[in-house]
Amino acid sequence: AERDVDLHNDIENTLRILDRRIRIANVSIEREYDKELPKICANGSELNQVWTNLIDNAVDAMAEDSSGRPRVLRIRTARKLDRVVVELFDTGPGVPPSLRDRIFEPFFTTKKQGDGTGLGLDVVRRIVQRHHGELRLESAPGRTCFQVILPVRRPRAGDSDASASTAS
Repeated sequence: AERDVDLHNDIENTLRILDRRIRIANVSIEREYDKELPKICANGSELNQVWTNLIDNAVDAMAEDSSGRPRVLRIRTARKLDRVVVELFDTGPGVPPSLRDRIFEPFFTTKKQGDGTGLGLDVVRRIVQRHHGELRLESAPGRTCFQVILPVRRPRAGDSDASASTAS
């Protein structure tokens, strides 16, 4: 069911749910929230799966990192025209270039056997696509960023071109 979704509220709820894991992994959270971020028309419970998977993966990556780097998850939100952008940066080991195309494949996992289903990022990608959004990844050791770009308003079924709808 679609409704007006307050992304900051939902991300904060996800952080609360994962709070124990975040603390055990010794990860600190930095928030750079755009105070003017509009609510978006979306399926909130589906988007919560996106935040849960992305935050969970970032915490896992940092927990396994033995580099001694500070473990920081930075969450940044911004509005870009008719879209909102949610960025999750982590200081983990990064996703090697050889795996970048594969990590979104169903059943592909870098976790130890029994630890991951390999469905998390496939689910994330599908939910973002269903919301007419984009999912991007930039990664280097010590700095991985997953970027979720979502429209503020969903294109209506009859619109051949989302910009054609002038009524709001």
